[in-house]
Amino acid sequence: MALANFWMIIVAIAVVIIAVGIGLFLGLRRPGRSHAAETARIARAERLRRLPSFREALLRRVLALTGILALGAVAVITAGVVAARPMSSQTIQPVNTSRDIMLCLDVSGSMTEVDVEVLSVFEELLDGFEGERIGLTIFNSSPVQIFPLTDDYAFIRTHLESIKSSFDYVDEIPEHWVGTLNGNGASLIGDGLAACTMGFDRPDDERSRSVIFATDNEVNGASIVTLEEAAAYAASKDVRVFALNPVQGKDADVSAELSAAAEATGGAAFGLRDTTTVSDIVTQVQEQEATALRGEAQIVWTDTPNLWIAVLMVAVLSFIIVVWRVRL
Repeated sequence: MALANFWMIIVAIAVVIIAVGIGLFLGLRRPGRSHAAETARIARAERLRRLPSFREALLRRVLALTGILALGAVAVITAGVVAARPMSSQTIQPVNTSRDIMLCLDVSGSMTEVDVEVLSVFEELLDGFEGERIGLTIFNSSPVQIFPLTDDYAFIRTHLESIKSSFDYVDEIPEHWVGTLNGNGASLIGDGLAACTMGFDRPDDERSRSVIFATDNEVNGASIVTLEEAAAYAASKDVRVFALNPVQGKDADVSAELSAAAEATGGAAFGLRDTTTVSDIVTQVQEQEATALRGEAQIVWTDTPNLWIAVLMVAVLSFIIVVWRVRL
């Protein structure tokens, strides 16, 4: 048992000690009073005191007074324990049954006109998920993780809105440029997908992992890995890729390459403006079974005064009964 306010017990013990001290002080002062006032005016009183019944009555009174003192001390100290807030600890390991989803956004120049629309689709996707952990990574010539996997949807919406507002170019350096221009070239699709795949934590846990990959697949530069290599890497990590293509149907070869990469992971490709895109992605993500994710163990402290309150009530009730019987 732990106490939140241990000093309250010290106060209670001090009250008991002071009360006993005052009682002893007042008791020791009585012999100083007038002898006539204290002496019983009864002839042969010493013979009365030797009677067994008198001694028995005297013993009962001494025991009653001792009981009153003990019960009073117990009541005061128990009240101190209750005031000190007894607490007990419990170790809890939270379990979150969910899936992991990484939003992956190409913020290169060719995507500028549609990125706000893509972010709006991401926000719509949030409405279809419940409890899933979601992260966001953006990329151009280099990838940047905006936030890691989290199930705090208010936090997610705040950052999606922040990235969306950066496309208004009211800042000298928009938020979606920071850290995304550190490589050679632009729109390095393979590197972006590989970085998004690497954004999943707890690699040893078997979990449903999906990347929602928004890009037009227009590469400008030499990437470290190709789109096909990045897709193979994602497949090896059991990560499904769902491509969100804003130019679906305009460039057949580019769209076919993106679709092939997504399908190689067990995912699929969707047009950005298709009416069923959001619902289809949500449905396919939720087809995979949600698995339990154990969080870090937490120690939770709770007040546990019930036992001490019961002891206090018994002590106070007993004190009142004994005082009433002794008729102090």
